[in-house]
Order: sequence, then C-alpha cells, then structure tokens
Amino acid sequence: MKVIEKDPADDKHSDLVKKKSYIKAFYNESWERRYGHPISVDTLTLLWSVTVSIFAIGGLVGTLMVKLIGKVLGRKHTLLVNNAFAVSAALLMACSLPAGAFEMLIVGRFIMGVDGGIALSALPMYLSEISPKEIRGSLGQVTAIFICIGVFTGQLLGLPELLGKEALWPYLFGMVAIPAFIQLVSLPFLPESPRYLLFEKHDEAGATKAFQTFLGKADVSRELEEALAESHAQKSVRLTSVLELLRMPSVRWQVITVVITMACYQLCGLNAIWFYTNSIFGGAGIPPEKIPYITLSTGGIETLAAIFSGLVIERLGRRPLLIGGFGLMALFFGILTVTLTLQDHAPWIPYLSIVCILTIIAAFCSGPGGIPFILTGEFFQQSQRPAAFIIAGTVNWLSNFAVGLLFPFIQNGLDTYCFLVFAAICITGAVYFYFVLPETKNRTHAEISQAFAKRNKAYPPEEKMDFVVTEDKTNGRPKSDSSSTPDNCVRNSIV
Repeated sequence: MKVIEKDPADDKHSDLVKKKSYIKAFYNESWERRYGHPISVDTLTLLWSVTVSIFAIGGLVGTLMVKLIGKVLGRKHTLLVNNAFAVSAALLMACSLPAGAFEMLIVGRFIMGVDGGIALSALPMYLSEISPKEIRGSLGQVTAIFICIGVFTGQLLGLPELLGKEALWPYLFGMVAIPAFIQLVSLPFLPESPRYLLFEKHDEAGATKAFQTFLGKADVSRELEEALAESHAQKSVRLTSVLELLRMPSVRWQVITVVITMACYQLCGLNAIWFYTNSIFGGAGIPPEKIPYITLSTGGIETLAAIFSGLVIERLGRRPLLIGGFGLMALFFGILTVTLTLQDHAPWIPYLSIVCILTIIAAFCSGPGGIPFILTGEFFQQSQRPAAFIIAGTVNWLSNFAVGLLFPFIQNGLDTYCFLVFAAICITGAVYFYFVLPETKNRTHAEISQAFAKRNKAYPPEEKMDFVVTEDKTNGRPKSDSSSTPDNCVRNSIV
C-alpha cells in the first residue's frame, strides 16, 4: 500500500489523522487498484470532504420527503419504512471494503443522511402528537437522549479492542442496522398517532383506542374531547404548504423562532469542540493511546445531561433551559479561548480546558440539544406541523453542511480564537430567546398562539373567531342569525 501524504492540518491534529487514516488508506488502495497509480492529494481531499458532507445533503433530502411520506403513511409507518434506508446504508457501507468500491461508502453515507432527515422530522412529530401536554417536554427529550446514547455507543464500539481496527471499520458503519432492526420488531406493537388518526384519517374509534393504549386507561374522554375540539376547529383546513406557512401572519414569529433555534443548534460550536477534544486531552499530558478511553467521558456527559434535561424540563420549562444552555456555552467558550491561548504558561491550564469542554457539552445537551425539536412540534397546528418540520429540518441540515464546509477555514484563520465566533452566536441566541420566546410548558396550542399573537399582530382564523364569540357571550350581546349555522354551532360548543 502506498504512503499517503498528509493534509497540512494533520500535523497539528494527529488524532484526526488516526480517525480518518483507515478510510483514506482504503480510498488510496481502491484508486491504485483501479487506475494503476496512487490518488493525488487534491482528489483524496475532495473525496474525503464529499464523504463527510454528503450526510448533511442526504439529511436535507430526507427532510423534504417527510411531508409526502407522512401524509400517505402516517407517523408510525413513516418511521417503519424509514428503516429500509438505514438497512440499505448499513449494507453498502459494510460491504464497501470487501468490494473495493469507495463509491459504496459515499452512497451509503448519503442514504444514511436520508434516514436521519426523515427520522429527525417524523419522530419528534410522533412524540409531540402522542404526548399529554403535562409530559410533552420530557417525552420530547427522548430524541436528544437517544442521540447522545448513539454517540456514546459509537465511541465505545470505536475502541481498539472492539471495532476500532483497520480490518473492522466497515462493520462499525454497519452497526446502524441494529437499531433499525430493533425498531422494526418493536414499533408495530405501538398504535399510530391518535391525532393523525383523528385529524387526517377521521378515524375516531382508532384514535380512542390509540389514546387508551398510550395513556394506559380506559377513560380517555377528556383527551378525546380536547382533540375533537381541535379537530372540529380545523375540520375544513387542509395541510399547509411550506410557502403558505411562510406567508401566514399568524405564525410569523413562530417560524422565525424555529429558524433561529435550529440555526443556533447547529452553529453554536459543538462540532468545533469535537474537533479540538483529543488535541486538548493530549495537551493535558494524557498519553495518545489513552485518549480514546478518556473521550468516552464526553459521550457519558452528553447522555447524563440529556437525561437530566428530560427529568427537569417540565419543572423548569423550555425557556430557562434554552437560554441558560446557550448562556453557559458562551461563557465557557470565552474561558476556553483564554485557556487554549495560555496553555503553555502553567501545567494546570490544559486541565481547565478539559473542564470547559465537558461543561460546554453538558450545557448544550441540557437544553439546546433537544428543545428545538420540541418547540417545532408545540408552535404549530396539526395541519401546519409537517410544513414546520420541513422548514426546521432544512435549516438544520443546511446549517450542518455550512459548519462542515466553513469550519476548516474559520479554524485556519482564527485558530483557537474561532471559539469567540461561536460564543457570539450563543449570546445572540440567548438574547433573542430572552426577549421573544414564551414559555410553552403545560400550554395548549391555542395558548401558545395567544402568547405570540401580540407580536404577530394577527390571530389564527379559528382562534380569532372563538375569541370574538367568547367576547360576545361575556358582554351579553345577542348573536347574529349566522351563529345558528352548523359550523358556528360547532365552534360555539368548542368555546
């Protein structure tokens, strides 16, 4: 096998070389076998960049597919069908080395991105629709918790004693088929979203049975009555398109908030932390062979912080966790910049850098890591929710792609001062949420819409009509004859 030249940045971050050297060696070997000469440095860099960034492109494609698939199949069956992408991607990536085709790895990464894009839209939507409002936040945090568990599991399986060897790295990629298989076996035993059954399929009996299964009780009349009220209010409303949602005055600030939340979620600098983690551990004097084991602490901190957030979110609320998370990240990004700049001045400073890294990760996972997906489900009506998740997912994956594309240039230009850029983004997000974001804990969609109504200077049509009817009743004014029509009788009964 030919010796591959290293990237200019590789001398500084030898830990990064170790992680990607197996795949780069595979690319070089496949290229030489096919064309009879080693791959050029520029071509190798291009292939590696495509391999890394193609996942985000696949995620964007998956996000754009969710509305169509979800409308036809529903939330549950969308998640079930999505496993076909995961299994296909796992097979392609696992077989790329034996087949000697690096294209299989790239295509597998793209398909895995499609799987992630669909899952990160359909799953939060499903969890939001099956959750009673009292535990909607805690159940919504399940997405973030299992993402953290997945990161930790990947770190564990990547240890040299397990799958972190040159001959075994394709099987590490192939492990994504295991959670897909678990979901295929377990999810069929769960019912479809009761709100999907009621609003879009008009199946009241199926919705009642679904509520009974999820809530574990026979009497679900209160939950069904609340859902029916919302269903009648939207009886003649079709699914909203993305363009229609963007043009609606009554949800203008909800859309802006979702866009800013998702952009801050990806641009807050967590990817930069992962880039620097191993080099900071090495600077603290940890032997290189021990660094993979120490890195497990970051995955453990992520998981514990996400679980903590799930336990306290219904007590503290979404707003304090989101503002506090971004605020803490900004503070410790500033401290980390100082410690990295002065790390050669005292032997204890690199250890302070490690504390900063762990605190930033914990701050992210305790709020910003999961709440953006919860808010997207809470801000919008049933008919608007698929379009809202398309907007949120598009911003999420485009921001992810932008970070992967621009971060190397930011890092080369600013070095350790790049963290100040991310601190500024975190501060901007925290200030915005402080002045704009209302608390959504234990609130219905109508109550959340009312909280935004003053800023939007517009009410949703259904809520505005209900508000007028209620005001008429309160003031004792006689109702017009038009109020006796069937549609208005339904609305009055809801009020």
